[in-house]
Amino acid sequence: MTASPLSGAVAHASPLGGEAELGRAEFDAIARIMLAESRVHLTAAKMTLVHSRLSRRLREHGLATFRDYVKLVETNPVERGEMVTALTTNHTHFFREVHHFDHLRETALPMLKDRARRGPVRIWSAACSSGEEIYTVAMCLLGTDRSHAGWLRGADVKLLATDISPPMVKATARGFYPAATAEAIPEPYRRAWMRPVQGGFEMVEEARSLVTARLLNLFADWPMRQQYDVIFCRNVMIYFEDDAKRELEMRLVDQLAPGGISISAIPNA
Repeated sequence: MTASPLSGAVAHASPLGGEAELGRAEFDAIARIMLAESRVHLTAAKMTLVHSRLSRRLREHGLATFRDYVKLVETNPVERGEMVTALTTNHTHFFREVHHFDHLRETALPMLKDRARRGPVRIWSAACSSGEEIYTVAMCLLGTDRSHAGWLRGADVKLLATDISPPMVKATARGFYPAATAEAIPEPYRRAWMRPVQGGFEMVEEARSLVTARLLNLFADWPMRQQYDVIFCRNVMIYFEDDAKRELEMRLVDQLAPGGISISAIPNA
């Protein structure tokens, strides 16, 4: 890989011959499209990442230059979606920022059990990535012993997981995780709510049945009409500028049921 100290362009060998170079003009165009489509803010420090992730898209379309790719993205909404998916960072893990889940168990859970006796309970994981967050929530509700989950049987409790990336939504719906990923789950939870399968672990049906995974752009129209008792929106805030963060936080507040809890923090790890 090479970088020009004069232009700031990033390039590497292209299978089509020569080098596919990502110049500043093309990067700026891609950044503008990302901002318009998803409000994700790409700085110049992300040029190498953008080049790396989009080079495969050039190869798939048989394009020799990023200039041609920008033209394609500007006119092809399907490829714009593929670009957004390619440039969306999906880094998360089970029980990430564990104090948030301590709060869920100790403060929110008694409230949720009370509400479940009187009506529906709804929990939303916005920007759910591959589902580790929403299944951590599910396990906190279910408890470490199957006998503790009795309060959910017969109750109208549903968990919504949304993400802008179709592969992440599909992964969440499947509920499969490699063994190395599942290591972050405390053993009592893993033993109760996951079963070993080839290559890793799978959430059991009782946990998966609580979760609905859907595709959603957080800055597009939201089809949900009900309000939510708990909203998690943590893993995505770091990628937005301040104006976008404020806009999203206000929309989340409007979607929150009276007395509900919103956890919309930037995670440390």
